[in-house]
Amino acid sequence: MADTKRESLFSGLSRFPDVEAANLQAWDATDTLLLDTVRDLADAGIINAAGGLAIVGDHYGALTLGTLTSEGCNGAVGPVRVHQDLITGVRALRHNAAKLGIDGGFEQLPFGAGLLSGATVVLLQLPKSLAELEEIADAVARHAAPGVVLLAGGRVKHMSLGMNTVLERHFGEVQPQRARQKSRVLLARGPKPASSAPQFPVSGVNAELGLTVCARGAVFAGTGLDIGTRFLLEFLPQMPAARHAIDLGCGTGILAAMYARSNSGSRVTATDQSAAAVDSARATAQANSLAGHITALQDDAMDSLPPGSADLILLNPPFHVGAAVHAGAGLKLMEAAGRVLAPGGELWTVFNSHLHYRPALERLIGPTREAGRNPKFTVTASVRRPDEV
Repeated sequence: MADTKRESLFSGLSRFPDVEAANLQAWDATDTLLLDTVRDLADAGIINAAGGLAIVGDHYGALTLGTLTSEGCNGAVGPVRVHQDLITGVRALRHNAAKLGIDGGFEQLPFGAGLLSGATVVLLQLPKSLAELEEIADAVARHAAPGVVLLAGGRVKHMSLGMNTVLERHFGEVQPQRARQKSRVLLARGPKPASSAPQFPVSGVNAELGLTVCARGAVFAGTGLDIGTRFLLEFLPQMPAARHAIDLGCGTGILAAMYARSNSGSRVTATDQSAAAVDSARATAQANSLAGHITALQDDAMDSLPPGSADLILLNPPFHVGAAVHAGAGLKLMEAAGRVLAPGGELWTVFNSHLHYRPALERLIGPTREAGRNPKFTVTASVRRPDEV
């Protein structure tokens, strides 16, 4: 794609409905490098996308829309199949396509065989965790065409030799390409035959909680118990018995499961913007015989739940947006809690103490007290103020 054409395309992309800020953009140098690599390899006859192109991890649509508008690929690949784990990414791609007047040409699919079956080229924005890369590499080798070429790109500072090792477990040939603008592409081909059934979601028994935890590769902390959640669980006996409780940003669903176990009369919703997290929370509920008490739901900051519909929300908010440290994601969830909580309902939050969320909690929810603090975290309880008359 000509530089001017790409600049025009990328300048029109937004992150909406995700957090937007001056230091956050909807594309990066890895997107550009992956698109150039596809074009160059196609021109050299090394790859042929005519059999099917799949994209994994397209954050806001730059790869999908860049492929569809590229002179080197346009019309040669048919509908591009794309998977985005975050619902904000799914919606951003649709939004950006509409803004740019791109009507169709891509199909958004869950991760799995339907996405990858028969694909001859797979583009991947490298994930942060090796576990997620393991799940993706296994699925590509298992479901894509025998001659598939996987092009996995990332920022050099976030890449490790462990990524090469993971890819080498599933492909006979892994070739690091030349770095450019602090990004690099790993080319993998020659998929190895699968030696066993897919291992994800993995499961493990947490002896501390007496809970079986299930996790897909993309979920933070895997089957482990992150220290913020551990601290918040210390206050479980102080939390009210709610008709409807929500584990907001549920991850593997540990908070939802532990609350449901302690409050058998409560209806619990585990919600997250990540499809992998929702699938993991659903599996955790089933593994602990709690499926009848917990509903797992993918949405963006509870936007599918009606106002005033919850009596209790538990929140361990993220403090990163992608690779950037940014408070916007946590504030977005707190604002959503103010909408979904019924008057008098409570939000229990754990956060890194240096983030100083309490003034925002007072403003967005209502009176807030510090329930506890340790050297790293603060736990607060906020009561939703009555609606103004």
